[in-house]
Amino acid sequence: MTPTSRRGLSARLGVAALGVGILAAVGGGSAFAADEDTVDVSVEIDPAAEPGVLALTVAAESAVLTEDDAAGTNRTFSGTLPTVTVTDTRLPEDVDPASFWYVMGSITDFVGNAGQPDIVSADAFGWYPSILAGNPSGGDQVVAPGDDVDPGTGGFRDAELLASVDSAVDAAGGAYAATAGLLLETPASVTPGAYSATITLTLLQG
Repeated sequence: MTPTSRRGLSARLGVAALGVGILAAVGGGSAFAADEDTVDVSVEIDPAAEPGVLALTVAAESAVLTEDDAAGTNRTFSGTLPTVTVTDTRLPEDVDPASFWYVMGSITDFVGNAGQPDIVSADAFGWYPSILAGNPSGGDQVVAPGDDVDPGTGGFRDAELLASVDSAVDAAGGAYAATAGLLLETPASVTPGAYSATITLTLLQG
């Protein structure tokens, strides 16, 4: 690079570094800043997808149930499970053709914040899974949602949210998102107050 070209590069870098400040110096005469403020700029960069990994992520750490319109003698409260995504960065040739994977959910009882009696989730909680993304358009399903679980059936202990349909080989190299409608059903006589429970989601491979 010649000295002249280096000087030219230095000048261009100087303009880039000055940024907005260069505008105040354009034109004759003196210039001053009448007022100024600042803008913070931030970015969060996730780790690059690691090859050869089957991983589970959840879009948010909490869900809120709100009461539905009154119907019958019970009270019902509904909400939505944050989006759950299974990402499989494995190559198909690295996956056992006889293997499969699935996501299971379990929930604790609902505990009151002021000593109210617990609401037993096995008797009162249910969910309704659905697939949001990942299956090819117009093609065979790669993943499928788990079965619906109605409140009061005692079935919500290890409930399936989504699963690979056949061999996990078919799902290799893809990302699959699911959610579920959440439903809590209590007697009308339930003690008022705030309650909380924890859903645990587990990605298993067989």
